[in-house]
Amino acid sequence: MKKIFLFLLPFLLFTACGEDCYNAPQPIAFKFVDSNDVNLITNGTLTYYSVKEENQTTIQLTKTSDDMLILENVGSYNGTKNYTFSSNIKNFTFTIQSSEFNSGCEGFQINKLTFTGVGIDVKDENGYYKIIFQ
Repeated sequence: MKKIFLFLLPFLLFTACGEDCYNAPQPIAFKFVDSNDVNLITNGTLTYYSVKEENQTTIQLTKTSDDMLILENVGSYNGTKNYTFSSNIKNFTFTIQSSEFNSGCEGFQINKLTFTGVGIDVKDENGYYKIIFQ
């Protein structure tokens, strides 16, 4: 029994020393405004909105206290995925390009967002994307 314990001890030490950790991609936040910089959710103009992934899976959205939308659980993949934003005002598409990284912990990072649509303008603000419906 003592020999078995001494044989297994190194395996236990080496497997117990490493910590598993995962870094999720940074969240993506959208703020929707009109050409006068008025928040369209706050003023009640934007009442319906949804985001779907290219395979038609609905993406969970969280509305913040300052009437922005956070896209939940996007960017955890290697490559590019297409998304469609639908609303009662305008629809547009965007792509998210992500990649895997390892900086002590495994995870993914969002490298690039590309927006396409008629009648919208997008500004990369500090920590969120301001989407201007014209």
